[in-house]
Amino acid sequence: MARAGLGQNWECVFANDIDVKKAESYKLNWGNNEIKVDDIANITTDQLSNHSDLTWASFPCQDLSSAGSGAGLDGTRSGTFWPFWNIVKKLRAENRAPKMVVLENVCGTLTSHESKDFSAICSAMQKEDYRFGAVVMDAVDFLPQSRPRLFFIGMQKDLTDVSLFTRESPDSKWHPKALINAYQKLEKAAKDSWVWWYIPHPMKRNNRLLDCIEENPDSVSWHTPAETQRLISLMSPHNLSKLQKIKVWGKPKIGTIYKRTRKDENGIKVQRAEVRFDDISGCLRTPSGGSSRQIILFVHNEEIRSRLISTRETARLMGLPDNYKLPAKYNDAYHLTGDGVVVPVVNYISQHVLEPILTNVKKSKKAA
Repeated sequence: MARAGLGQNWECVFANDIDVKKAESYKLNWGNNEIKVDDIANITTDQLSNHSDLTWASFPCQDLSSAGSGAGLDGTRSGTFWPFWNIVKKLRAENRAPKMVVLENVCGTLTSHESKDFSAICSAMQKEDYRFGAVVMDAVDFLPQSRPRLFFIGMQKDLTDVSLFTRESPDSKWHPKALINAYQKLEKAAKDSWVWWYIPHPMKRNNRLLDCIEENPDSVSWHTPAETQRLISLMSPHNLSKLQKIKVWGKPKIGTIYKRTRKDENGIKVQRAEVRFDDISGCLRTPSGGSSRQIILFVHNEEIRSRLISTRETARLMGLPDNYKLPAKYNDAYHLTGDGVVVPVVNYISQHVLEPILTNVKKSKKAA
């Protein structure tokens, strides 16, 4: 999805994933020329291009997520950052480090191990001579999905004048309090290499959740009335109240539901169905490790229908076009999209940071 977001202005020279099923989806859409299916720890610099403008890494989030194990960068999954970064270090030693680096992960990175994991990533970038900063961008600015993610953006220090693309102070739109708090804990050397990226605020999005919903999905079926009633029975009084307000509203409405474990009034953990009708999907997650799948709820007066979100709907909520080929199996497609990076967010970073920097570098070389 990073490749889809970067768009046609970019040429991909190498791609890697350890997940065979994800790699097969990549091949379906992009061909198999660049993709290498292997553990990142097994990748060597001999397999890489002599010089690249950008390397993008979306490394596993489970150990950094607030719902994860808490192992942070020492974990077996999120810890794959280190073998990836070892490649960057080796490329620099060979005088062919990528001009820019983007790292994407969950916002839990900001607070993981009292921000020590965030600091470790920043120090790693500083030691390899990158000027860098981080931004938090939410898919909801571009698509009807709540999905905030943290992006580290770094460029080689001698690449160009960084002041053309930065601010003197943080922007609350992209630099929330948690990020500023994490920045303040950085070591002096990392702070000296830090920049506050300038990114213009996006225009108000005009797409709706309804625009992403399929009228007749082929990957899922509507629940039976009994299954829908069972779902409603899992709602707390607060969520039942939200449902009742939509029923008396009198107009058709689409809501989304996640099943979550909550404590009841007696402190006992019970399963709850939590619904939202704010025209925004909950954050898509992979259907593994105990995470529930998102449910679509259609309400019109007394008519209430429910079903799992379709695979094409998940793809639309990630910004993928309808001609993007998805895995045939439901769980494989859901895992692919739920574990991905939002296409319009990648495109926005590319348009307003990455491409302007490279354009300025080319202009400087021509002037010289």
